[in-house]
Amino acid sequence: MYAIIKNGGKQYKVQEGDFINLDKLDAQPKDVIKVTEVLAVNDGEFKVGTPFVDGAEVELEVVTSGKAKKIVIFKKRRRKDSKLKKGFRREYTRVKVTKISA
Repeated sequence: MYAIIKNGGKQYKVQEGDFINLDKLDAQPKDVIKVTEVLAVNDGEFKVGTPFVDGAEVELEVVTSGKAKKIVIFKKRRRKDSKLKKGFRREYTRVKVTKISA
């Protein structure tokens, strides 16, 4: 059984027991988050919502929060003596999928 959920403008395909990194959420470790924005679910038969599946829900348990590896943005304009270097670290919340109910 798997589901496709929406969080933070992104879509994730999840199964029970999966770990995923979502955008930073205000939650402490061991908190339970219920996601009702389920776009599709497959429990033997494939159900697609318009836009969300009615009655479908995914339970997530917060494991930890942190920052991802640094991404370096480097722009250079050749022959112009112009360079720009920026760094960015995405903050995330790591969650475990505990239950999918359709």
